[in-house]
Amino acid sequence: MNTANQDSSNVVTLVIQHKVRSDALDTYEEWLKRAVQAARRQPGHLGVNVIRPEQGGRHFTTVVRFCESARLQDWVNSSERQRMIDEVMPLLDGGDHTEVHADPEFWFTPVGSGAQQPPRWKQAVLTYLVICPMTLLVPALLAPLFAAVPALGGPLAGNLIGNLFVILPVVFFIMPLVTRLAAGWLRT
Repeated sequence: MNTANQDSSNVVTLVIQHKVRSDALDTYEEWLKRAVQAARRQPGHLGVNVIRPEQGGRHFTTVVRFCESARLQDWVNSSERQRMIDEVMPLLDGGDHTEVHADPEFWFTPVGSGAQQPPRWKQAVLTYLVICPMTLLVPALLAPLFAAVPALGGPLAGNLIGNLFVILPVVFFIMPLVTRLAAGWLRT
């Protein structure tokens, strides 16, 4: 993952949807592992989430985030990605469907994915369970820094720094992981 000089306001997301032929699921999984690794090597790559189908399903959704549109376009237009798409096409029913979104947040259900979005109350509960511990833990971890450099611990600076250390890990790492782990509960 290359996160140098990232500005979260420029984050773009590529949503890839594939309906895999039933006789090609194992081959597709092997291809998908290689495709994910290839995307991770790209400059500006921020993360990838794969939403696998439920038992017996064939619809895969892959969500890839880049630090800016130009980096995403470099990947989308690369000869490496084109070779990978050419390789996977025979495994698919219906082709390679992609959407690009400038919204950096795809925690629950990508817009247009065809999947039903979880009830709002479940989204709120899951978000609370992630945010609450972070808002308790981060200030405690930052307290020694604020004690050593009192100017950083003032009301404005302290809150800005604390919020930064809550929001960035939650958006880029924790919520994507937690939503994958809670996917079964979110769908029921």
